[in-house]
Amino acid sequence: MHRSLSIATKWFLRRRVNPPPPPLSFFCSRPFSGYRERLATASLHSINFDDALSLFCEMLHSRPLPTILDFTRVLTAIAKTNKHHDAVVYLCRKMEALGISHDLYTFTILIHCLCRCSRLSLALSVLAKMTKLGIEPSVVTLGSLLNGFCRGSKLREALSLSLTPWGVNLTSSFTTPSGRWSEAARLVRDMIKRRKIDPNVIFYSGMIHVFVKEGNLFEAVNLYKEMILRSVDTNVFTYNSLINGLCVDGRLGEAKRMFDSMRCSPDLVTYNTLIKGFCKSKRVEDGMRLLCEMAREGIVGDAFTYNTLIHGYCQAGKLSVALKVFGRMVDCGVAPDVVTYNVLLDCLCSKGKVENAMVMVEEMEKREMYVDIVTYSIIIRGMCRSNKVKEAWCLFCSLALKGVKPDAIAYRTMISGLSREGRRREADKLCRKMKEDGIIMPIKCIHNDETLRDHHYTSSSLAELIKVIHE
Repeated sequence: MHRSLSIATKWFLRRRVNPPPPPLSFFCSRPFSGYRERLATASLHSINFDDALSLFCEMLHSRPLPTILDFTRVLTAIAKTNKHHDAVVYLCRKMEALGISHDLYTFTILIHCLCRCSRLSLALSVLAKMTKLGIEPSVVTLGSLLNGFCRGSKLREALSLSLTPWGVNLTSSFTTPSGRWSEAARLVRDMIKRRKIDPNVIFYSGMIHVFVKEGNLFEAVNLYKEMILRSVDTNVFTYNSLINGLCVDGRLGEAKRMFDSMRCSPDLVTYNTLIKGFCKSKRVEDGMRLLCEMAREGIVGDAFTYNTLIHGYCQAGKLSVALKVFGRMVDCGVAPDVVTYNVLLDCLCSKGKVENAMVMVEEMEKREMYVDIVTYSIIIRGMCRSNKVKEAWCLFCSLALKGVKPDAIAYRTMISGLSREGRRREADKLCRKMKEDGIIMPIKCIHNDETLRDHHYTSSSLAELIKVIHE
């Protein structure tokens, strides 16, 4: 990135931010509060740079001046384009020139953009200005600085910042260029050896978390061993990160041994991590034993705990056991969520028990749970697989009355069901309706769908179907 604004950018911004004085008729015919209507109606999440800049310029020339909150919203929209960070820096300067005081949020945006422009010394100057004004930097503010240092190959400065009173809990915010984690680990050890830093459990745990997150389990384990050698007390966060890394790496035996040798009491996250690891490796019974151990230790499982076990038993084809776990979940006072029901519904439908699934959906509706399109798509697919296309079509047509909008999966499932029944006219009509709703089905999904490649849709008719969808 350029260390200063390009000449073209400066010229463009000055023309937009400092336009020639408008005629008197402009002030007579146009209220200065017009920007408020644009702020209210504009979708700042998808606004383009030109429109956002135009809105910002209108705000700068409005009297009275807009609030700092309004300016922050527009600056955030421009910064999120990830292409005009230098423009944000320039606009922040214009705000200062007009006497508009920055707050924590605009300072954070400014620091973020300076870092993205590789202007790290200026970013540090802004941080110093913040503290002088009595504004305490947030985790996001310091995280932007840390990432800026790491991207700029200044790992030493990043580590030093992480050990300041502000940054002691920010080690987990590190992101370094690919392949530089070994260098970061060597730098940490070098700084410890030369007594440049005196790491504590928070620093070690943060670094271990980062190494695990980046897939460098080897360095994470080495840091853990170093903690033990240096007699730094580990905590539950240290173990949670390591156990998660070992589970993701498929080293469940080591994860369980680390769990058994913990020097502190495991918490719910520890148990959930190990249970998830067992279930993903199709060792659901081991996960269930951990749930029983939790009960003995007085730790109550949450929805994630039970959902993981229910999903594990459903994947193993043990629906009856999954339903027993569901019953235990309810008895323990843990409220099932939509994920719980969707897992059970999918298993019921895959076994052809669509009627039971419909009863469960009715139970969800009685509990006033929000039944989303994912749930209805599962039921529609189950009905189509059970040759109940007529019932599936009725349910699909009733979605609008339920206030649920079909997505690409629901359309694809219903089109597949209709084509299987030879109801090509209705399938074509549904394709056109899908297009009217602005939903595009990827062509590869059509080619990969067995029900659209059966004898009802030959190669030529399948080509026509694709044309209907994408014409």
